[in-house]
Amino acid sequence: MANDDSEFIPDEDSIGFVETQQVTLFEAPNELCLESGVRFGPIDIAYETYGTLSPEKDNAIFVCHALTGDAHVAGWHAGETKKPGWWNDFVGPGKGLDTNEYFVICANVLSGCTGTTGPSSIDPTTGKQYGLHFPFITVGDIVKVHSALVEHLGVKKLLAVIGGSLGGMQALDWAARFPDQIAAVVCLAAAAKLSAQGIAFNVVGRRAIFTDPGFNGGEYYDAAEGPRYGLALARMVAHITYLSDVSIEDKFGRRLQNSSHFEYNLDQETEFQVGSYLHYQGKRFVERFDANSYLCLTHAMDYFDLTEEHGSIRVALEKSNANFLLASYTSDWLFTTAQSLELVSELVKGKRNVSFVELTSSKGHDAFLLEIEPLEQLVRPLLKRTRLEMVAQRQQKSAEFSGGKHDG
Repeated sequence: MANDDSEFIPDEDSIGFVETQQVTLFEAPNELCLESGVRFGPIDIAYETYGTLSPEKDNAIFVCHALTGDAHVAGWHAGETKKPGWWNDFVGPGKGLDTNEYFVICANVLSGCTGTTGPSSIDPTTGKQYGLHFPFITVGDIVKVHSALVEHLGVKKLLAVIGGSLGGMQALDWAARFPDQIAAVVCLAAAAKLSAQGIAFNVVGRRAIFTDPGFNGGEYYDAAEGPRYGLALARMVAHITYLSDVSIEDKFGRRLQNSSHFEYNLDQETEFQVGSYLHYQGKRFVERFDANSYLCLTHAMDYFDLTEEHGSIRVALEKSNANFLLASYTSDWLFTTAQSLELVSELVKGKRNVSFVELTSSKGHDAFLLEIEPLEQLVRPLLKRTRLEMVAQRQQKSAEFSGGKHDG
């Protein structure tokens, strides 16, 4: 594949070349009120859109990315032709989120590190990066920024919000926080709260970052390296939770990386293929992610709990008339089927419109990113049905308005 954009031609089924856009919201005196009570702004938001917004503005879908994702969900960036968007197989012409029909939006989350204001951004009061002085961010704060972006784009009601993992948490919070803004919710491999085991893995990852000498209290942006060893270790630990026992065994087993016999070397951590793979994942992650952002976002996941905030899941979502679609994966041990069923049970008790499926997969938590065909089969009919309902509701309101006006 050529590095020269003039020679590179994106796949025929791709959205093609796309650009990340930028907008600044929450400027003084209209700063964002965070859940911690802090008022914060202005906030730069990096986002991408695909497809065309319909004249009725009823075809907009917001994609919420997971922990280490970004706004680049589909297509290709000029100058980065070797790497398509992280959900490129699912978003594009004729795909699950068909950009011939729908207007798809994705934004980098608040406290992220790929264009939206985060710890690596410049604090206007000091002229230096925020670092650990960046305010504590919750999933609700992230959703508030997303909601404001949608309004900025002129969309009053989204056809759907869809996300997996942390993205699924955002979708649930959105339904609870802004119930009138979304017509459908697609929640993949997520839950109403992170389990104690999930929190434990995040604690270990953060400790690895904090204890790296290069972390320097979060003030490492002018340093040559920063906490790259700690961040890589955090990624290695987290990546294990994204896989499954079956997938690791099938892919690596106990196979050695570069020899046919043991080396009996205590310093050798890449002797087995699985070790080499994890080290590679850690190294690649350090090249694209900020350690302080990782701290912020894992804390946001830990704090998310619909039950604690609202008293119960049912109460949290009782004001939403959205069509809910929940999917779990058999080999996902980070967000289990039991957790999804808890959500389903509460939605049923609240007489919400909910569908649920447990998808058989050996890919673990990452299955929602890797196995696209089952998602397409689930999402396509939901979007079609929900849009027809939106049209019918609009026609009914129009008829009622016309009738009332005539009678008057």
